[in-house]
Parts: sequence; structure tokens; C-alpha cells
Amino acid sequence: MSKKVEVYILAGFLGSGKTTLLTQMLQQEQAENRKVAVVMNELGKVSIDSDSIPDETPLSELFDGCICCTIQEKLESTMQGLLLDKDLDAIYIETTGAAHPIEVLDTVLSPIFANKFSEARIITLLDVLRWKDRDNLSIQVKQLVREQVKHADMLILNKTDLVGEAEVSSILFELQSINPHATTLLTTYAKIPENSWKRTKQIEKGSHSRAHVKDSLHLKTFVYQFSSKIDLDEFEDWLRNLPDSVYRIKGYLTFEHSNNVYLFQYSYGTPLYLKELVKVPLNLVIIGENLDVDLLTEQLQTLEKNKQ
Repeated sequence: MSKKVEVYILAGFLGSGKTTLLTQMLQQEQAENRKVAVVMNELGKVSIDSDSIPDETPLSELFDGCICCTIQEKLESTMQGLLLDKDLDAIYIETTGAAHPIEVLDTVLSPIFANKFSEARIITLLDVLRWKDRDNLSIQVKQLVREQVKHADMLILNKTDLVGEAEVSSILFELQSINPHATTLLTTYAKIPENSWKRTKQIEKGSHSRAHVKDSLHLKTFVYQFSSKIDLDEFEDWLRNLPDSVYRIKGYLTFEHSNNVYLFQYSYGTPLYLKELVKVPLNLVIIGENLDVDLLTEQLQTLEKNKQ
């Protein structure tokens, strides 16, 4: 099996120091002779930040839209291109400050290539002053910044030299109440310990913590690859019995009595099937909170066994 590519999604509101952080990460990657690629997303049509990327690093820039809304398809094809062309160790995605990290993660987990990545990690950089003054932000921006904190696997509190120690402690307490599971770092100039972000595990809570589900909700993803056709009615029965904690499913499926491949999308309980014209791997990507991966694997294997 070919090696899996690491994916790091850099999130954080405008001006938090993401490009400074990315530059350091790339310097460390270069020092270790690792092959990495960078995807940068700018809201405008011109990039200001790409000068900070070393010349030999493959760079894909997505302009005039946010990864998570207007140019999701472009990101998907960019990722696919990078995987085809290069023998990469890692891909870094620097999102625009207006991006919701989960929607970026959603795009990265395209069923076409989701099984080629090792866990994608969300690293959120937070400007301590912006957090302190968040009541002056619009409701939408305030909510977005909170979401960027909530879904981080690593949370970097930047510019801590600009406020007092007691204030930093108080902010840290607030952040940990929103996301108690993230690895948290305090920084100035976004300077983080060597390779610390690579040691950050994607946060997941096993099924044993269901009793404390309110305290330990966190998104998890699971990729299953089908090797045979399945029965549509049985598949729909399985969908109907899924727990509410499964938010999103997408993938490619083949059903009995048909030679077509279908792109399958499932969101908030609603399934959608679209006929696909190209041959693609039959991967199913499931996104939810506190997923019981063993149980899901068993159920999906049963759907296949019934047809063999």
C-alpha cells in the first residue's frame, strides 16, 4: 500500500499570523527533506502571501472565493492533482480567515481520494487581542471564530506578549471550556516548538464516552471501501437506523441490477443519488461525532456479504 499523505488545515481569523506559522512549518519540513505541497486560499484575486513559500514547494493558489463555499470543487481537483503528480509527505492548506474549518475538512475528505490521506488535522491560530475584543465583532464573525476554536485539534494562542499573564490564563480557561480536547500552545510571532503540530493527533472520542456525550463531542471521520455491489433497499434500511450523530456521508456506490456507479450524498437525514459517468473507487466517507467505527464496519461488511 502506498504511503498516506498527512494533511494540515491552518485555520484562524484574518491577521492571526497563519502565514508566519506556515513559513516556519515549511522551513522545518525543508530541513528534514520532506516533500510537501501548499494550497493557499485568498478571498481576492491576487495573492499577497505566496512570496513567503519556498520556491521549490509546489504551490496551488485558489482565488476569489472561500474554499468552503464558492470553490470547493476547485480545492477537490487541486488535491487530486497534487496526489497524482507528486510523491508527497504532507499537504498544508492555508485557509482564508473567513473559512469554516469543518467545511474545508469536508472537501478534503472527498471519497475519490480520502483513503490516500492519513488523518487531516485542524490547527487553529487565534489572535489573543481579537479574542479579547470579540464582542466588537459582528455576530457572524464571532460565531465563526468560536467554530474555529471548537473544531481545532491544535489550538495556538498567538501574540500572548501583548496581554498580561492573568489575562492569558483567563482566555485559556475560556478556550478550554469550548474545546477541552485540543493541544494548546501559547506563542508570540506564531513560534511553535519543532514538529509539535505533527505529534498532534486528530481528536476522537471512543464509543465508551457516550455517557458523557455532552462533554466530549468531537467530529471524527471514517472511510470504508466497498468491493462489491450492494442491495439498495438494505442500504436504505441501514441509513434509516443510523444515529443522529452521523452528520454527513458521501461516496460512490454500485447497486445490484444496475451497471452504474452512483455518487451518494447524505446530509441531515436526506439521501441523494447521482449517476456517475467515470470509474471511481467505491469509497464511503462517514463524518460524525463519537462514531462507533467497529460497529459501522461490521454493518457495511454485512451489506456486502449478503450479496456475495
